[in-house]
This record gives sequence, C-alpha cells and structure tokens, in this order.
Amino acid sequence: MDQEQLWLEALTHFDLIISMEVQWDWLLLGVLLISSVTAEIHDEEIQDADVEVEDFDKNLQETDIDKGSSSLEVMYKTPKPTGEEYFTETFDDGVLTGWMLSKTKKEDTDENIAKYDGRWEVEELKENTVPGDRGLVLKSIARHHAISAMLTKPFIFDTKPLIVQYEVNFQDGIDCGGAYVKLLSSSNDLDLEYFFDKTPYTIMFGPDKCGEDYKLHFIFRHKNPKTGDYEEKHAKRPDVDLKKFYSDKRTHLYTLVLKPDDTFEMLIDQSVVSKGNLLEDMVPPVNPPKEIEDPNDKKPDDWDERAKIPDPNAVKPDDWDEGEPSKIEDPDAVKPEGWLDDELQYIPDPSAEKPEDWDEEMDGEWEAPQIPNPKCETAPGCGEWVRPMMTNPNYKGKWKPPMIDNPNYQGIWSPQKIPNPDYFEDLHPFEMTAVSAVGLELWSMTPDIFFDNFIICSEKEVADQWAADGWGLKKLVASANEPGMFSQLVTAAEDRPWLWVLYILTLALPVGLGVLFCWPAKKIEEDIDYKKNDVCKPVTKGELEQERGEIDDEAELEEEKENEDMAEEERRQIEEKEKEMIKEKKKKGRKDPPSEGEGEGEGEDKNDEEENEAAEGSQEEGGDRSNKCGSEDEMKEADESTGSGDGPMKSVRKRRVRKD
Repeated sequence: MDQEQLWLEALTHFDLIISMEVQWDWLLLGVLLISSVTAEIHDEEIQDADVEVEDFDKNLQETDIDKGSSSLEVMYKTPKPTGEEYFTETFDDGVLTGWMLSKTKKEDTDENIAKYDGRWEVEELKENTVPGDRGLVLKSIARHHAISAMLTKPFIFDTKPLIVQYEVNFQDGIDCGGAYVKLLSSSNDLDLEYFFDKTPYTIMFGPDKCGEDYKLHFIFRHKNPKTGDYEEKHAKRPDVDLKKFYSDKRTHLYTLVLKPDDTFEMLIDQSVVSKGNLLEDMVPPVNPPKEIEDPNDKKPDDWDERAKIPDPNAVKPDDWDEGEPSKIEDPDAVKPEGWLDDELQYIPDPSAEKPEDWDEEMDGEWEAPQIPNPKCETAPGCGEWVRPMMTNPNYKGKWKPPMIDNPNYQGIWSPQKIPNPDYFEDLHPFEMTAVSAVGLELWSMTPDIFFDNFIICSEKEVADQWAADGWGLKKLVASANEPGMFSQLVTAAEDRPWLWVLYILTLALPVGLGVLFCWPAKKIEEDIDYKKNDVCKPVTKGELEQERGEIDDEAELEEEKENEDMAEEERRQIEEKEKEMIKEKKKKGRKDPPSEGEGEGEGEDKNDEEENEAAEGSQEEGGDRSNKCGSEDEMKEADESTGSGDGPMKSVRKRRVRKD
C-alpha cells in the first residue's frame, strides 16, 4: 500500500510539472506575440501615412536607446539611388566634389555686398545628429551665396515626370532668407563660375521667408512661342500653415512632382500641401486672353458716369435757417447749491519749498507746483459757473438739394475689346526648356541653413526609397529625442493659446463624470430604518411573498422600533427576575430539607429545567434579532421546522409587516 501511494504521489507531481510547463509555454508564447505586435506598432509609427516605405531596419545595423537621455544612436549608411536618376548628392564624403562656387557679383546692388562671398561648409547637424551623415551648410549672414553643380545628364521634358527632392533644416530658425533651388536651363554658354541671379533657370522650387510671410515657391519660366521671351509663372500659395516647418529646427523633406499631363504637386515631409494644373493654377496664366481692351479707344467727352445727381428742380424752404448753431446753452440748467465761485480748482502747493540750487536768473521766478484745491473736494464745483451746452433743436445746417437718378446715366465706360495680337495657345506647358544644372543662389539674415540629400529623378518609387534611407532616419532620431507629451502640449499651447481651454475641458470632463456616477447617493431615513430593522426570520412562503410585496410607511417603522425597544427591555427584566428567583430557590433548597414526595434529584432537576427554559427563551428571542439574511430555501426549511408559526414568533413578525 505504501509503494502504491508513493507511485500515485509521484504521478500526481509529474502531471503537475507537465501542466506547469504547458502554462509556461503559453506564457512565453503570449510574451512573444505581445513583443511582435509592439514592434509592428513601433514600425508603423515610424512610417509616414502618405509614404510607401519598405523598412528602415534595413539601414539600422545597431540601435541603442539610452533611457536616461532619450536619444537614439544609429549606424548611418549613405543612401544609394535604386533606379534611374539625373542628379544625387549626399555630401557624406565631406567635400564639395563637383560643386562650383560663384566668382561673380550681383547686379544692381551696392558694391559692398554685391559679391557672392557667402561661406559654405560641409557639416553634421547641430541637433539630432546622425553619425556619418553630413550636409551643405550656409554659414554667413547678410551675404550673397551662390553654388551650383552639373547634372549627371540633362533632363528633357518629354514623356517622363520630373521629381525634385531635397532636405532643409533651419537650425537657428529663419528671420529673412530663402532655401530654394534653381534648375538651370541648358545652354551653350552656361558657366557655373558666373552663376548669379540673372542666370537663366527653368524651375525654382523651395521654401522662402521674410518677416511673417512664409512661402513655398514653385516658379517656372515659360517661353512665349511668338516672341521668344520668357515670363515667370508662379503657383498659387498653399492653403496650409507653413510656420512650423520654419521654426521647429527639424529636418524637412521638400518634393516637387511635375507630370507630362501638365499637373503638379508640392509635398512637405511626403504630404501634399499644394497641387494644381499648369494651365489653370499659375499666375499669370500660361496662355494670354484671346481679346484685349483697345489701347486706342478713348472715353467720349459727353459720357455721363454719374448714377445720382442733385435734383435741379428742388428749392430751399423759406423757413430754412442756415445760421442756427449746432450747440446752444441749456436754458433750464441751474447752478448747483454750494458752488464755490470764488475758489480756484487748483492752487499752489503750500508745503512746497524752492530748491536750494534754484537760480532765478537762469531758471526764472520760482513758482510752487499746482495741486487740487481741497475745498473743492466736498463742493459740487469751483470757479465761475457756466451753463452746459445742448443740441440746438432749430439747427438744420446748410441746405442741399436731394439726390435723384440721373436720366442721362450711361454706365461705367470701358474700352472696347479687340483680338489680342499677341495671343497664342500652348496646350502643353510641361514641355519646358531642358535642365542641365542645379544651383543655390540665396541671401539670408540667419546662418546655418542645412541642405542635404538632393535627388532629381523620374520615378516616385526611387524618390521614396531615397527619402526612407536619408530623411526617414533623421525623422526617427528626432522623434526619439523629442520631449515628452506634456512638453509637447505646452509648446503647442504657446503658439495656440486656445488649446488651454481644450486641455482644461479634456481634464474636467472625466473628473466630472466620475464624480457624477461614482459619488455615493444620499441615503434617505426610510432606507436606513429599513436596513436596521430588516431581520430575516423563518417564515412561510406566503408570509415571504407578503413581506416582499408590502412596504412600511414612516409611522409603522417608528412604532415597530418602539415595540422592539420595549420588548427588549421587558425580556431583559424577565431574565433578571428569573435569575433572582433561581438564586432564591437554590438558597431555600440548601436551608429546607426536601419533602417526602420530593427527592434531592427532583429539586435539582426542577431548577435545571427552569434555567434551561430561561436560557431557551432568551436564545429564542435573541435568535430572532441576530439571525442573518438567508436564502429562500433556508426560510422554507425553517418554516417547516417551526410548524404553523403560531405563538409569539408570529406576533412579532406581524408587527414587522410593511404596508403600502
């Protein structure tokens, strides 16, 4: 038997161990699932909703997050184009290979600042640095800067889209200056050493700001097919607030997409901020109007443009008096009682003394400064009383004849329309002048403007992957280093004070709802009395249904409470008397011998019976009050055990019946 018992215990322990291992397996599986879901969510937060980016983890060989400094250290890898491109530049080699600094001067400018002597450097970012990543930095202030580079091959506007994309970071903010690029037009005489503001360009694109005017330029130079002259066409301003892109000191991605169907899009951080059509959304329009106003047409001398004229038949009324003044003295005004006619409103300060260094020859005769007359403080006024002025009821002013409709009115004159001799129709303005170089020709009052990761291509997928490998990594590092949620909310409210109201309402709403639904309701006296006196007793099924269907009124509850108190007091007095009687009987039993018919045992049995009856009576009454609420089945069993329920118990319960 002992061996069998040992074997059973061993098997039980073995089953327990197996079940624990299964539970641990499920626990580990759950942890792995949660970890994978968390990683997926984190990756989704990294990617922008409008961009199709494969996976930044391909470019992250090592990732180390320091919780103390909240920084993200990554191993950077220079982006590589994944398809056909016309120009790329990352500046990661630390030198300006292929870039040419301008050696000319700006025309129509003061000689002291006309030279393009602004300094350029290749450096890392000041903040949110990605080790190994460098960019082109504009270093000087109040200087003209010009630098350019040839494309790998010219871009010809035929059947392929044009995509221009690069990064900008205003590391010190921006007061007045630009960060736009120019795509220089192809020509035989293009010399990058003489690149300046008048160098012909095909497209200009990028951010610009001066004062509180935030711009995102898209300008292209259109050639008039009739005259051969070029005219700048400006895209309409974006409908979004551009301020944050200039002031948050973070790297932003600027993208221009031109399509052969004559449409365009401008994007910031791969979100569209403006789009339109080259034929409809440029100012001035690409195509001139078919008709123009005749420059030789002149307005006739008798042309009447007056819609209203004075009524020539109107006559000034005889009683019209133009000499009445607009204001007169109020004849009903009365001088207030107590007016001090002989007192001045201001008097010389009696406590003032002439300064010791006062020179009457130089400074003139010294006079004490004026102070309000203290006597006038309690009086209605001081000085000479003058009647107040009122509006003259007889005033009419100068008479003018009323205006009437001009019977000779001919409307507003305008020259007649004639066919536009310079009219032309260019149905495909996308076919612009070919581009062979890219340049930055800028003026800035703020230094350290950071440029990086230029790409000119035709495939959106190539530009998106280039962005993911470069700008996406900078965005990831900046997001890891950004302050906590509270700091972000405070910063946002500094620019938009109305957000404080939203914050307060957001915090107050859940607190108010919590107080409304969770605060304990005030208990009425009836509920309190009911809970005090609601004692469950063994009752029959009929009585239980009667108790459930009836409710005591306030007077019945008060009477029940008084009856219980009286019953309790009577029970206590009875118990005390019974105890005294038992003690007296015991004393008599010791003094008097038992009678012939009674034995000692019988007397003791009698005393014991009396004690037991008294104890049972007290337990029965106390049990009625101390009995806890039981289930309906327990009440039925108690009802069957007690019989019909006649006697004192039933009378006590009847007192507790609650009536409607």
